Amino acid sequence: MKFTLSWLKDHLETTASVDEIVETLTDIGLEVEGVEDPAAKLKGFKLVKVLEAEQHPDADKLRVCRVQTDEGETQIVCGAPNARAGITAVLAKPGMYIPGLDITISVGKIRGVESHGMMASERELELSDEHNGIIELDSGEVGQEFGDWLAQHDPAKVDPVIEIAITPNRPDALGVRGIARDLAARGLGTLKPAKTASVEGTFPSPINVTIDADAKDGCYLFAGRVVKGVKNGASPQWLQDRLKAIGLRPISALVDITNFFTYDLNRPLHVFDAAKVKGDLRIHASRGGEALLALDEKTYTLPEGVLVISDAEGVESIGGIMGGEETGCTEETTDVFIEAAYWDHIRIALGGRALKINSDARYRNERGIDPGFNMEALDLATAMVMELCGGEPSEVVVAGEAPDVRRAYRLDTARCASLVGMDIPAEEQRATLERLGFVMEGDMAHVPSWRPDVLGEADLVEEVARMASLTKLEPKPMARTQPGVPKPILTPIQKREQIARRTAAALGYNECVTYSFIDRKSAELFGGGTDATMLANPISADMSHMRPALLPGLLQAAARNQARGMGDLALFEVGAAWHGGEPGEQHLLVSGLLVGRTGPKDVHGAARAVDVYDVKADAEAILAAIGAPAKVQILRGAREWWHPGRHGRICLGPKKVLAVFGEVHPKILREMGVKGPAMAFTIWPEEVPQPKNTSAAKGALEISDLQAVERDFAFVVDTQVAALDLVNAAAGADKALIADVRVFDEFIGGALGEGKKSLAVTVRIEPKDATLKEAEIEALSKRIVEKVEKATGGTLRG
Repeated sequence: MKFTLSWLKDHLETTASVDEIVETLTDIGLEVEGVEDPAAKLKGFKLVKVLEAEQHPDADKLRVCRVQTDEGETQIVCGAPNARAGITAVLAKPGMYIPGLDITISVGKIRGVESHGMMASERELELSDEHNGIIELDSGEVGQEFGDWLAQHDPAKVDPVIEIAITPNRPDALGVRGIARDLAARGLGTLKPAKTASVEGTFPSPINVTIDADAKDGCYLFAGRVVKGVKNGASPQWLQDRLKAIGLRPISALVDITNFFTYDLNRPLHVFDAAKVKGDLRIHASRGGEALLALDEKTYTLPEGVLVISDAEGVESIGGIMGGEETGCTEETTDVFIEAAYWDHIRIALGGRALKINSDARYRNERGIDPGFNMEALDLATAMVMELCGGEPSEVVVAGEAPDVRRAYRLDTARCASLVGMDIPAEEQRATLERLGFVMEGDMAHVPSWRPDVLGEADLVEEVARMASLTKLEPKPMARTQPGVPKPILTPIQKREQIARRTAAALGYNECVTYSFIDRKSAELFGGGTDATMLANPISADMSHMRPALLPGLLQAAARNQARGMGDLALFEVGAAWHGGEPGEQHLLVSGLLVGRTGPKDVHGAARAVDVYDVKADAEAILAAIGAPAKVQILRGAREWWHPGRHGRICLGPKKVLAVFGEVHPKILREMGVKGPAMAFTIWPEEVPQPKNTSAAKGALEISDLQAVERDFAFVVDTQVAALDLVNAAAGADKALIADVRVFDEFIGGALGEGKKSLAVTVRIEPKDATLKEAEIEALSKRIVEKVEKATGGTLRG
């Protein structure tokens, strides 16, 4: 939103400087994005008097001028045709920057004659496009600042232009009147009375208007009138200057009037050439396929449902967005139909997006204009048309009615301190709202029709605080209900999530944060992709379902990295996955993925491919960090996306699964585009039991000072026997003495025969009361062999 200082002063009586206005605007929420001050560029350019102008001895089109400056006489070589003795001109001294030429003037010789500066033209000072001669003034004193002279004689050329950013909730600030109202409420001046007009029609309008049923929810009110006998031409200079300053090109008086109202009062209007309108006007939704040549000289094919204005022969305007070229006003226009309408902002936004039209009218109508100002705006526009173009007005024709937006909320003056921490007297709060246009009746504040953003009691407090300046808010510590250190607020699961993330990172994994949405095909590979987890409105076809696991996102990340030459990867993610679409049908997961080799080649040893035991160790480390019991079971039987023979489930019993680790099935890797093999793990932190002892203190260390004994055993068993079964059987021979059982060798084939394997284990025996004798060790060894043979059906290898 751009406006000039003089334009603002049409509505605001103030003596504030530009700097004060800019600072205040930003402080009350209308952030200033830039200020263009033409006078600042003219600093240092001063008036001079040309005393003599002699022909240059070596150039027909140059003159050597003797010039009187504030520092005495000097010599200037000038090529302007109007350079002559007696005129008052504008001098750029050596060392000054010329904005229109983008150069810095210096003392130089032109055809052998020294020139100490330059007399400037309007284009060289970026005041206009005029460059046929130097600036020639009819008054002014030698040495006077040119900017000061312009401020007295042609203020429009040095009128500062302010540009502010408008948030979507403040459509009232899209008009200069609304900005002036906010500044007056802050106390930076007095809001001038609003202009009013009451125009009585002298004849019935030859053009009537109707709103079809399919447009009643999109166009609430449509009003207009004919003005006949107008004379369209160039708008007055003041109006042209206003529009040029904010970057608009003056076109004609009728068009410039509508642009003026758009920026002055946030009231988009449209003017039809009444002679080109065939019959009456009808507001309706487009059927789809209609074509319209718009005022921007582009032809638009309308989709179905866009609000349009049609006459008897077809569409003539896109409602609330842009008019049509066919009924646009020209210099030959003598009769006009002025339109003022109130549109539904959602329908305007949808139509503008569908057509990709960005116009000032759309920008304001889709944010919301004042529904209570429609008829008054029509009268004001009619009065200006008659003032600038003449003409005779008809009676007003109206279709529909403005919606009732009247509402009131209770002003609780005590809430200002509780909501924003500012102590503002109650009377000052009421006065602030009244200056902003609210009507106070007791404790009830009636919201003005131009403020659609005020929708509750808290909004009233916000307006009061905004005008008082939130920069005055002093930070204060929050009051404590009781002294001391507050209790931790993280839940046990949140703590586990934090610990798991840090542990995985410490193990050398890089964290990924992937989308919770994946495509159906990837979801189906991991047991998801059902209608229960399908999104109703996905942002793309590749994000149609909630993820059933974290591995799809990690595998996709691995595929992208492999495609870019990164083959050795260690990735992990902590996040939620969904097994249904209802509340609570989600679970927290920690997943890791290893692809490639353990590290680069070096002189200390050969790198190897990652294997199942790498992810097993990492999963166990994370489980230990989050408090999982040390004694667990490793079982088979995981889901189909794991390699059937190279995976394990870490369990507390057959039904309590804490984690799964192993190699990802090659079929899954092919579908996901990953060059395998790939090792992964998934942990369910919520399945880890909470510790029974919540004390932070650790128990006493129990360690025996007696000599431990290790014995090795090798058993021949069937190849289908799990090593875990053998280890558990050996450990169960004497739980008090046997501290650990570990597998250290596996042998298959050879003399063992088909279907047999040898598993060798080391059993560590730690006595507690006395050193074991040989006979006791032998007796324990015998019990170990008996337990293993009974549990596995194997035999002790000779």
